[in-house]
Amino acid sequence: MNIALFTWEYPPRIMGGLGTYTYELTRQLVKMEHNLSVFTMNDGALRTRELMSGVEVHRPKLVDISQIFPSVVSDEIRQWGPGVPFFSCIFLYNLLVSTKIVNDLIPLEKKSFDILSVHDWLSAVAGMILRNATGVPMVFHIHSTEKGRSLGDGSKIIIELERKAAEVADKVITVSYAMRDELVASGIPTDKIEVVWNGVDPRKYSPDQVSGERIQQVRTKYGIPKDHKMIFFVGRLFGVKGTDKLIMAMPDVLAKFPNTKLVIVGKGEMEGELVRLVQSLGLTEKVAFNFSMLSEQERIAHYAAADLATFPSFYEPFGIVALEAMAMKKPVVVGARGVSGMREIVLNSGEHQCGYHINPYDPRDIAWGLNSILADENHMKTLGENARLRVLSEFTWEKIASKIIDVYSKVIEEHKA
Repeated sequence: MNIALFTWEYPPRIMGGLGTYTYELTRQLVKMEHNLSVFTMNDGALRTRELMSGVEVHRPKLVDISQIFPSVVSDEIRQWGPGVPFFSCIFLYNLLVSTKIVNDLIPLEKKSFDILSVHDWLSAVAGMILRNATGVPMVFHIHSTEKGRSLGDGSKIIIELERKAAEVADKVITVSYAMRDELVASGIPTDKIEVVWNGVDPRKYSPDQVSGERIQQVRTKYGIPKDHKMIFFVGRLFGVKGTDKLIMAMPDVLAKFPNTKLVIVGKGEMEGELVRLVQSLGLTEKVAFNFSMLSEQERIAHYAAADLATFPSFYEPFGIVALEAMAMKKPVVVGARGVSGMREIVLNSGEHQCGYHINPYDPRDIAWGLNSILADENHMKTLGENARLRVLSEFTWEKIASKIIDVYSKVIEEHKA
């Protein structure tokens, strides 16, 4: 199968879960002997075309149109202020990859594509242009929605792009049944949506990959003695991730388990607010920050150093970080209200339990989940072992890629018919 995949982030340019997802997916599809052409953004320093692990990657060089762009777009975009350059880059990227395919790759290099794999609104314009211009069927992958990310508000333009791309697409793939319900509520027909969970590489995310010395280095960095427990959070520091509520839960945790420290790693608009919150609660010795984007190897080392991980998101369509922690044999405490794919990932009862579901809006409930794990060392170990077994059973990239190819194959066959 010849697949054209559109994603605004791809290695070495990774900003979040989408970059990790598309990289791991394309690598697995190549192993399955499919041909992958990835069309992604260029920060100005990257090669415009190269072969990476069997994947042909195209990154058009962008020019600055941010001064011209506001004069030819809607009032909403003009009001974005600092966001105008970002949106103008996204728009130009979509146009450039579309024209490259139509004017160059297909007629001059004689390339052909069986499917357009379009990921989120950031590549939706290219998908719609090419669906119309080439007649190649399109699958629109929705990893999250603008309305969900903004907790009910957000850009009307982005919301409309998502709606229109879903309408044009031959099929929509989303990452959880919770997300499917959200999409159905927004007006997308149920029979147009397929659910395929995300995956993780359990060979890479394995406790065996991290030495005891490396674990000790991480714990020493944050001032965590051997007889203390490390609670770990990693992610973007935005309101939707619930990090402030996690900090508010710590006094209740420390009241029962004083030899505990919370480590928060990530970047985002809430950095200053979170520091001030920790100071106001008198937790400066019990909460450590690392405001950076960790490399994958660093992230794996942090998971290995932790005793448990927590992700109390208000809105999390899937939650690949929870999957990574589980692969590292860590019990997890996850937000389970509203749109939460983590509610599907993490089993919170029964013989295969691997963590706890909590109400992310309630610090006391977050504390309950954390304390339930900290209270029993043997229970903590069992949860961690169950977590990795669940990953091996349901969330390997081999399983995920096979399910996606099944969807693509059906779309192609229906299109031919």
